[in-house]
Amino acid sequence: MREEGLAPAPSAPVRETAAASVKTAAAARAHARTVVDARWDPSTRPAREEDVIDLLLVVSELVANALRHGGGLAGFEMTPVRDGIRLAVRDHSDAVPAPVGGPGPGPAGHRVGGYGWPLVVRLARDITIEKENGGGKTITLFVPIRTADRPD
Repeated sequence: MREEGLAPAPSAPVRETAAASVKTAAAARAHARTVVDARWDPSTRPAREEDVIDLLLVVSELVANALRHGGGLAGFEMTPVRDGIRLAVRDHSDAVPAPVGGPGPGPAGHRVGGYGWPLVVRLARDITIEKENGGGKTITLFVPIRTADRPD
């Protein structure tokens, strides 16, 4: 059965590995847009733009963090699924992002980090961080993508 507005689902998820072409956050965002447009037909039932913006923010933050804090980008993979995108970003560092606290300000005079990781935690689901044998880590997560509603 085909869900209206979506490309036919492959029998197994297609992984869009772009490690060779993705070297910057801008290249990662461009690749993400291409993957979304291939999965959600922009001419008939496109993805909701606010969901795509969330995905682009998550992609940008993870790649930028890998480049700034993770010793470089070691892998970048996107897998479109029926209701969103599964993303895996690998870097060369064993250090994991600091846990994000609840709502409200942190302790006075204590800065845990920037805005990027809390943004990722807010916009993504099913976040896992796995340390790799031989060093580095992979952050894997899911970003939901809904089909845009079109007025009749």
